[in-house]
Amino acid sequence: MDPAYPRAEALAIAKGRILAVGTLPEIEALSGAHTVRENLRGAALMPGLIESHTHALWGGCRDLFQVYTGYQATVPQLAEAVRTRAARLPKGAWISGGPWRYDMSAEIAQSPRAWLDQLAPHHPVALSDTTQHALWCNSKALDAAGLSDSTAEISGGVMGRSASGALSGFLAEAACAPVMRHLPWSAEQLDQACDYAVRYFNSLGYTGFKEPSADPADLAAYARAHDQGRLHLHAAAHLTAFSPLSNDLIPLARLNDLRATYRRPGLGLDFSKLFLDGVAPAYTASFLAPYLARPGYYPATHSPDATLLLAPEHLAQIVTEHDAAGFCVKMHAVGDNAARKGLDAIAAARAANGPNGPRHEIAHCTFISDTDLPRFAALNAVAEVSPKLWMPNAATSAQVAALGAARLAQVHRIRALLAAGAEVIFGTDSPASAPDANPWSGLAGMISRRDPSRAYPGSVAPDEAISLAEALPLFTRNAARAMGLAGQTGQLKPGLWADYILLETDPFSQSNAALFATCVARTVFKGQTVYEARG
Repeated sequence: MDPAYPRAEALAIAKGRILAVGTLPEIEALSGAHTVRENLRGAALMPGLIESHTHALWGGCRDLFQVYTGYQATVPQLAEAVRTRAARLPKGAWISGGPWRYDMSAEIAQSPRAWLDQLAPHHPVALSDTTQHALWCNSKALDAAGLSDSTAEISGGVMGRSASGALSGFLAEAACAPVMRHLPWSAEQLDQACDYAVRYFNSLGYTGFKEPSADPADLAAYARAHDQGRLHLHAAAHLTAFSPLSNDLIPLARLNDLRATYRRPGLGLDFSKLFLDGVAPAYTASFLAPYLARPGYYPATHSPDATLLLAPEHLAQIVTEHDAAGFCVKMHAVGDNAARKGLDAIAAARAANGPNGPRHEIAHCTFISDTDLPRFAALNAVAEVSPKLWMPNAATSAQVAALGAARLAQVHRIRALLAAGAEVIFGTDSPASAPDANPWSGLAGMISRRDPSRAYPGSVAPDEAISLAEALPLFTRNAARAMGLAGQTGQLKPGLWADYILLETDPFSQSNAALFATCVARTVFKGQTVYEARG
């Protein structure tokens, strides 16, 4: 990943850092009596990967503590998982997890509330959709959250109702908040989830990651892991400043206190997070053009700003203040109007504070208009492409149902962003919208725009496919720069940390199918092996 020296045959490491990179004779000349030599015997070595958007603790808690049936599960499989969990828990204990897909609604042939009441009549149940922006809840969950048929609509949220006005059990965006407050994780659970996530990430070849939306409990868990030597990754976290689940802006003074309290040498916290809109299947993403018609939504009345979670003027003020305080702002933006408003806010910050502030990020970049493509480079902003929806997947049918097939030809415009000079980084957004944080399936899908597992046929916006050579910087040097670690990791160069992964074969010699199935033989972080495949 060093453009000046793209390939080499040997490197030397001392005290956790790269001493030299070059030919075998050049490196042998540096060796001494105590040198430990290793022959890779034909294996390939490359920089460790960096994940720029993954909810590590959330993913760990999902796998360890929640109902989880996978993104391709059937309605009967999801139903059985809920029944089984209910049978094991005492009455009144919460059941959470999922996921459900929008296509399941027709199959259950009743409201989510009634369906879940039958499965678990004695437990409050809240199941998330694949995007993690909506819930199905039963009556006990709604009651516990203080939600009833007479509850007024919640600003920034969606509450599904029957024709008579009765709550259906479907909640989206801010309407999920009263339920989610009943589902906190304990410090012990977060510590277990952190250890689980670190092992998982190392096994995939990650030597760094950014948590995209951290609250104080998350920050405390990461800080504990760092202080106890359990965080075998370069880590950074975006402090949640505004989320649909809180619907309140966290004051900048509070963010500064959190940064000062939890920042560590290996845990960067000069980052904040704002949510600008929702997701397309729930009709909560902010688009310039209308959605397809559905009951309760009429294209002729479409207002691009109606689904924005922050008014444009307020957003510009927030980003300008965070910019001045040294926070890199990551803005969740699925719709093209949300992305435009995010770029407008960055422009306001540049105008107020000068051009050399933090390199703010538009997260997901699911839909970007032609007009806004060149603005990333002009504003020194970063385009984060995530989740792994640039290939057919469990959410594709719901996207088509909301937006139409034609608009999907303009989704995840990775090639267009690169052509416009944008710096692009990769994130999975796991466990939201992506079932896992596997970079290799994301990489294979990025360069083919097809599902490399072949579970879903067809392709998504195939003209936006890029080459492996174009893709790898998104996972390495670009991502390191976005973490504030340029010149520290993301490349194999003298002076940088010895963060690398060992692969059995050279990625450039593999087919797309083989790239999808890549297994990491070893992961080395700061010169120390933190993962090694068995056998």
